[in-house]
Amino acid sequence: MNDAAPRPSAGRPLNLNVRGLDVSATLAINERSRALMKEGRKVHRLGLGQSPFPVPEPVRRALSDHAHQKDYLPVRGLPELRAAVCGHLKRTQGLDYDPASILIGPGTKELMFLVQLCYYGDLVIPTPSWVSYAPQAQIIGRSIRWLPTRTETGLGVTPQALDALCRKDPDRPRLLILNSPSNPTGLAYEDGQLAEIAAVARRYGVLVLSDEIYGGVHFEGRHVSIARHYPEGTIISDGLSKWCGAGGWRLGAFAFPPQLKWLSDAMSVVASETYTSVSAPIQHAAVTAFSGGAEIDGYLDRSRRILAALAAFATERLTAAGAAMSAPKGGFYAFPDFSVHRDALAARGVTASEEFCERLLEEAGVATLPGTAFGRPEGEFSLRLAYVDFDGGPALDALSAPGAEADESFLRAHAPDTVAGLERLADWASG
Repeated sequence: MNDAAPRPSAGRPLNLNVRGLDVSATLAINERSRALMKEGRKVHRLGLGQSPFPVPEPVRRALSDHAHQKDYLPVRGLPELRAAVCGHLKRTQGLDYDPASILIGPGTKELMFLVQLCYYGDLVIPTPSWVSYAPQAQIIGRSIRWLPTRTETGLGVTPQALDALCRKDPDRPRLLILNSPSNPTGLAYEDGQLAEIAAVARRYGVLVLSDEIYGGVHFEGRHVSIARHYPEGTIISDGLSKWCGAGGWRLGAFAFPPQLKWLSDAMSVVASETYTSVSAPIQHAAVTAFSGGAEIDGYLDRSRRILAALAAFATERLTAAGAAMSAPKGGFYAFPDFSVHRDALAARGVTASEEFCERLLEEAGVATLPGTAFGRPEGEFSLRLAYVDFDGGPALDALSAPGAEADESFLRAHAPDTVAGLERLADWASG
């Protein structure tokens, strides 16, 4: 028997679709930040977009109450949870779904992978887009079609760009991912914009995956789904990670229209042969989360106010430093472009997006992600920042005090590292 270890070589049997892929950029920057902090460096962690807020107390209690649950649950999910998801969609969007049309998974990320695996079509996404959409398509072997965008329209999908792409091959199957509020830009589509995009999607039979994971943190509480305009061709994606602060719980939900039952069934088959079902205690607790109530509504209201104030602070400071960007309308992110300083940056030896972020981290102690990780060109000095480097629990408590306002003094008191990081970024980029 030969006990020798396999030799590292070009012939190692690695799937060609995986070769050249790195660890997700968002997770990699988090690990890099932790490593620098262990060395004693001060790092303003504006890289990883994890909710700074604790899981709402009613949801934590529900998890504790159901810690004894140990049985495998149905592949599609706990019936009570699927009903609660339908109630959530009816209450927040006025949309009617049957519990049988809901599929629960271990995070929306896994469900997004399964939908690309089961649906044979090109992936269509705007540049920029969340870092994992395109790598998932690459792993599965799907073609990726990037939609051009403009700062004036929030770097989002436009009906004109989608129509121009589809017109070249009208009958080709396509999956459009529409993320609103957006990671990485903070763009939240208005109802009229969604109606126009829906009209194009219907014309060409484009399947729309509406990634609404940040819907609960639309700053004005006015999130709108494209499913209102294109119900027969839209899958809604939601979960607990962002608006409920429970990223590590790993629970996501897809809602399908009756016309896409065949796709829901196919994904359920694959789920049964891979993850089987989501953790039972987590599913039971998620019933409480999706059922809402006064305590959760108050939590969301205060969360939105704090995030809106941070977004406004970031927009003011970064645009004053010359950045081209659109003001975020929801979520945790901003996507500034400092290309206006191209000549000055070149004089400092900075000539590319990744180098910009690397130097920013080393010299100013601010961790961000380069625009290239989201599909932007290397020569553009864009980056994504997440304004969530603070402890959200005390911030929520402070905003509960009578007369409390999420103004600049509040931010400096309760999100000092985020504020300082934004100021360091502005000074470094423009200096």
